[in-house]
Amino acid sequence: MLNSPHAATWSSFYESTTKGSVLDARIMILIALATAIAVDSEPCAEHYLTKCKEIGITDAEISDVLAKVMAVSAGKHKIQFSRIVDRAST
Repeated sequence: MLNSPHAATWSSFYESTTKGSVLDARIMILIALATAIAVDSEPCAEHYLTKCKEIGITDAEISDVLAKVMAVSAGKHKIQFSRIVDRAST
């Protein structure tokens, strides 16, 4: 549990990330959804999925995000295993 000053600092930081200085709201929500999925935060993924629906992001767009998260995750595991194989071969 964060004390009051830490909670206020965190809230201020979080709020500052909700509106991109360059990216529009749709892109920011899609990035947030992808990040929530990637870091395995079910409550955040649920929250951002709801936000996506509220602003009219389509199921097809959400599917693209999920596919990219899955591809990056699979790539990470592929590279890690390739390194293990390389080390085992020496």
